[in-house]
Amino acid sequence: MEDIKTYIESGILELYVLGDLNAEEKAAVEAMSKLHPEVKAELEEIEKVMMDVSLNLAIEPSLKVKENFFSQLTFSDEEQVVEPVIKSVVTEAKVVPLSKVANFYKYSFAACLALLVVSIVAIVNLSSSLKNSRKQIAQLQSSNQTFANQVNYLDKKVYSTNQSIKVLTNPDFKMVNLKGTDNSPSSNIMVAFNSKEQKVMLDFTNMKMPKNDEQHQYQLWALVDGKPVDLGVFDMEEGEIGLKDMKSIGTAQTFAVTLEPRGGSVSPTLEKLMVIGNI
Repeated sequence: MEDIKTYIESGILELYVLGDLNAEEKAAVEAMSKLHPEVKAELEEIEKVMMDVSLNLAIEPSLKVKENFFSQLTFSDEEQVVEPVIKSVVTEAKVVPLSKVANFYKYSFAACLALLVVSIVAIVNLSSSLKNSRKQIAQLQSSNQTFANQVNYLDKKVYSTNQSIKVLTNPDFKMVNLKGTDNSPSSNIMVAFNSKEQKVMLDFTNMKMPKNDEQHQYQLWALVDGKPVDLGVFDMEEGEIGLKDMKSIGTAQTFAVTLEPRGGSVSPTLEKLMVIGNI
């Protein structure tokens, strides 16, 4: 009986009377009406309520309206005129309380409101989940970038180590130690020089030099028969490792480094001599 009561209160009987059901739903209501007397009785009650609403909202046209209407009709002699009963519904009609219909719309409104609340909660939860996901993705990307940087550094270090081993085990290379001057007593640079291949390389892994600013660079020089020869400029950057190729030269007696304006100078600034070493 509880199921029948729930079925009656669901509002489907009102929709049946209003004609808002499809053929399949309409057939199901009619079947329930035949099987359950209480459903049939409720259906008849709703139809009665709807009929009462129609009758209460209807307005009988005045005699003048009737006369004007029939005066415009023409009939043949053999035809008989039968006066119809005319009723029209106006918009300004009185409201008749309908408990059944009101209950249906009340339940519909409650269902819509509940659905709205559930939707809002779902949207809020989804927004929170998206924020958390974005945060996790950002953290993951940061971790991946850190890992990639570490891998790149290790790869560079392995390459540098292999290159250093080749240089150190090659008898054609001479390792020239450049020591600091009064301008930078703690500075130290190692130069790898191969006169046969005319190669000059700086060892950044073991280099000790003050960090230069944006307006200046270090410049490597070779003294050849007492004349300075430019071998290129470089920056002292933290984390720099490995051997750096400088300009080629076949012979030299001394190597030196000066601090010059960025881009280098044509001749060395002796007042800014940082390190020097003889071969």
